[in-house]
Amino acid sequence: MTTLKIENGSLEIIIEGFDKVWALKSRMSIPLAHIQSVIYNPEIAHGWWHGLRLPGSNLPGVLTAGSFYQHKEWAFWDVHNPINTIVITLKDERYQKLVLEVEDPQKTIAELSPLLS
Repeated sequence: MTTLKIENGSLEIIIEGFDKVWALKSRMSIPLAHIQSVIYNPEIAHGWWHGLRLPGSNLPGVLTAGSFYQHKEWAFWDVHNPINTIVITLKDERYQKLVLEVEDPQKTIAELSPLLS
């Protein structure tokens, strides 16, 4: 799971627990100006194929974490429970989207959406 915080005009993404090991990443910082949208999308996490894993971990039905390349775009994943999945679409970043499990998807979207331009 991830924790999201807004600090100094950026979205700070903190990868928690053993997900740091599975994703090979512990933290990311994305300027708010680079975020295009934030949506709730549990369906995206239900599939078993998320692209080429470079690097990361994928145990279908259990965990998807790390960098994945699919349909000519990079995505960062950190999802255990698909029901809590949000998708953050980015511009001018290495990743075109972030697929993240958060504690409360609706609350997270409500907090982030007004900050997007």
